[in-house]
Amino acid sequence: MNSAEVSTTTSLSGISYVTPPAGYTLRGRDGRVAIPWDGKPPIPLLDEDLASVQERAPDYDMVGRGIYQALRLDPECAHAAEYAAVLKDAYPHIVSELGGQVVMLDAREVDTPYLDRKITSLKILALLDSANAGLQAEIARTYADKGARLAALRQAVDSWYGAEKHLKKALALDPSDGHIAYEYGEALYILGRYDQAAEVWGEALAGLAATERARLEARIAGILAGKLPLVPPLDYLTALSAALEERQAGRTEEAVAIIEDVLADPSFVEQFPMGEVYYLLGTCYQEMGMVNEAAEAFRRSA
Repeated sequence: MNSAEVSTTTSLSGISYVTPPAGYTLRGRDGRVAIPWDGKPPIPLLDEDLASVQERAPDYDMVGRGIYQALRLDPECAHAAEYAAVLKDAYPHIVSELGGQVVMLDAREVDTPYLDRKITSLKILALLDSANAGLQAEIARTYADKGARLAALRQAVDSWYGAEKHLKKALALDPSDGHIAYEYGEALYILGRYDQAAEVWGEALAGLAATERARLEARIAGILAGKLPLVPPLDYLTALSAALEERQAGRTEEAVAIIEDVLADPSFVEQFPMGEVYYLLGTCYQEMGMVNEAAEAFRRSA
């Protein structure tokens, strides 16, 4: 059996790839699983399982563990769709576990690391159900949630580009969903693609309720009138990330200068919730002994 990594695979920590002998069939679940492997990609195995397959083909449990871990490490790895198809056909308990994880994470307020876990689980589920626009939209919403959190703003660029990518996929799968179109336009707006956002929103108007339509018409009108943030909102989010780093490094005055510069743009402040930012500004003012300014910032954070 060839246990060398193949150039068409993705290098993943703790994973080695094996090419089983010709004629190998994955068998398990008391004969209910029998999947011929010829023509399929190399099998990802946990490194600790590799020693066990030097003289024999990998068994059902080894293959399941390896594929699941590979997809958890990188759901966009080479051959991800083929690996996911094997999970779907041969490992219903793993698919059920994935769904349970997403439900659990949806049921409570979670910290940023849990959002990363949710994104990964959703991406694997999307591989299992590639025509499901709702899964793509939920991946995007989780990216957007992460991209709007002060504690995770250092990853804002990746988060918002991730949101835009998956909303585009969702809209391609279901062009009639006005709410997905609205969210896609919002992601484009945050990236500074204002004309494209207005175009997407204009096409979405017919599928929205009257109050939603009126709000969106006002956003479109603002774009057409040039009432826009001075720089793309994503740039402001990146600046706020820098302010947080300055504060954590003890350079409070530098942090305040950045935050005040961001909050000086009324278009940005009006369109995005700034509660966390005002609270951060208030704590900075406190450290600088600016009592009145701190009180006002805390009031605006409420």
